[in-house]
Amino acid sequence: MNKLPLAKRVQILSMLCEGSSMRSISRVVDVSINTVSKLLEDAGKACAAYHDQNVRGVAAERVQCDEIWSYCYAKAKNVAAAKAAPEGAGDVWTWTALDADSKLIVSYLVGGRDAEYADAFMGDLAGRLTKRVQLTTDGHKAYLEAVEGAFGADVDYAMLVKLYGPAPGGTTGRYSPAECTGIKKTTVTGSPDEAHVSTSYVERQNLTMRMQMKRFTRLSNAFSKKFENHAHMVALYTVWYNFVKMHKKHRMSPAMAAGVSDRLWSMEDVAALVEAAAPAPGKRGPYRKKA
Repeated sequence: MNKLPLAKRVQILSMLCEGSSMRSISRVVDVSINTVSKLLEDAGKACAAYHDQNVRGVAAERVQCDEIWSYCYAKAKNVAAAKAAPEGAGDVWTWTALDADSKLIVSYLVGGRDAEYADAFMGDLAGRLTKRVQLTTDGHKAYLEAVEGAFGADVDYAMLVKLYGPAPGGTTGRYSPAECTGIKKTTVTGSPDEAHVSTSYVERQNLTMRMQMKRFTRLSNAFSKKFENHAHMVALYTVWYNFVKMHKKHRMSPAMAAGVSDRLWSMEDVAALVEAAAPAPGKRGPYRKKA
């Protein structure tokens, strides 16, 4: 069977995590676009399974949560008029929970932004922590019941709501957010330390996601065409961010800072992870004789 050399697999995975589009990768590496897509699918499945099994027992003290918007195939308002829109087309939200100290992505979820996804996200986060934490989210109302259902009273939970002024007019207002004029901190459960009620770290991580994944770039044609590939890319990015990327402040990866890993990974390690998760090739059947 034909097998892509390790160097090319590492190059493709690295370029995927450095903001390159799939077609530009196929041109630079000189492989088929289908090869890039297949490697992304395999890497996404392997990375999702590895994160689920190994990012557990995290002794975090402060966790920040947020959601970042993107879309698949077409924006939600255009799906009805889109031609042959696949299942999963429309707005896609990526929920992330970040350890404010180690900067580890403890939990993530790709999907909608309703109460069902909030419940699943918070339930997964609670199962990965070892002790009571101080939790901060934005003012999304779905968090209220989700946090209560996942943590009960065993959490110090506060919401931080940003207050915005009027949006700028003209062409500037079309692409620029309104100016933030203030914030409002609200204690929901327990006794959170007001000095640490913040979502700054997780919002900065949102910027890293937009910079490192072409699918999240605004005003481009590199948006996801399939929901499954979007989820695979987020899974690959999460392992890259947690285990491969060196955090400038810690001088180590977030996984090392959180005690989840004892060494800094390379993209060769990610390629080996994908290789180990691949099914063993079966015995080839007999050739069909020509009539």
